Amino acid sequence: MSRIGRLPVAVPNGVEVKIGTDVVEVKGPKGSLSTPVCSLLTYEQADGHVTLGRIEDTRQSRSQHGLRRTLLANCIEGVTKGFSKGLEVIGVGYRVAVKGNIIELSVGYSHPVLVELPDGIKAVVEGQVLTLSGIDKELVGEMAAKIRRIRKPEPYKGKGIKYVTETIRRKVGKSGGKK
Repeated sequence: MSRIGRLPVAVPNGVEVKIGTDVVEVKGPKGSLSTPVCSLLTYEQADGHVTLGRIEDTRQSRSQHGLRRTLLANCIEGVTKGFSKGLEVIGVGYRVAVKGNIIELSVGYSHPVLVELPDGIKAVVEGQVLTLSGIDKELVGEMAAKIRRIRKPEPYKGKGIKYVTETIRRKVGKSGGKK
């Protein structure tokens, strides 16, 4: 059995889980999300928990077991707490600003880079830290990665856009002048 897949997913108060034939819909105080149903698994909802089981023990059903349980758990956590990612803009003259649903980045190019946020993602700037938040973990992570790709942190001075939790491995540069 999958160690993650066999764990029951707790459904907190105020969250409604509806298991359909194609999707599992989760509604909570922050919004609603859905995740696809795998036909190789069984979904059972009882006394505040959702458990997933395998119909047959094939390689594909084993690989889907833990994945589908985690996707369902992420949906439930998203509609109750939400997810957030922090990005830090480091560099002389590097700036970040939020104007409505557009993020404006000045990161050393000849022009400011504009990034439009999709529906369901909010951005907040505090100094040089940009915080993205939303209910969909996949969407928040993908937008953070897209913004980071605009100017990755470089290893010599550390300039660029990095995650708040990320540490940059620094390199030494050139050695002193040769005689």
